[in-house]
Amino acid sequence: MIGHLPTALEVSGLSYKINPDFRNILTIFEAFGDTSLTDREKAYICLKRLYTENIPFRHIEEAIRKAYWFCDGGDMPKTKPDEIRTIDWKHDEQIIFPAVSKTIGVADVRELPYLHWWSFLGCFGEIGEGLFSSVLSIRRKKFKGKKLEKYEQEFFKQNKELIILRTSEEQAAVDETEEFLKTII
Repeated sequence: MIGHLPTALEVSGLSYKINPDFRNILTIFEAFGDTSLTDREKAYICLKRLYTENIPFRHIEEAIRKAYWFCDGGDMPKTKPDEIRTIDWKHDEQIIFPAVSKTIGVADVRELPYLHWWSFLGCFGEIGEGLFSSVLSIRRKKFKGKKLEKYEQEFFKQNKELIILRTSEEQAAVDETEEFLKTII
């Protein structure tokens, strides 16, 4: 149906209710980004968070495929993904939410009682100029080895922590080094 936002997914001919609120899906993505979890654990978290009903074991594989399809925006046209991660939902949350809020025209999207994930994705895709766009542009240029403009170089120097994405292990090493330096300085 045109314009329909799903609140249930069909698995093996049966309809299962889901929790499609954007906060729930971002929590799933947080689990997907957790390197301490196995793929099996990530899939389990996704199933438990997305579906509000228990799925029979014989339908789990299809339920996982449908859940991933839903989280990926459904049949929304996809661009070819970059070879590098340019967005980290957790790291970037403080610049994503204001950008999406501006797109929607609300003070803070997080204060909305409910927003369907696909609506959130649509607004996310419409983010125009601003801090978030600048950060993504610099990340992409640096990955592709392109030269930054002078204003981008200056912005990068002043905002490295905002722009550079690290794995959880890399961030732990940086934090450990900073703590050690505090003890000797």
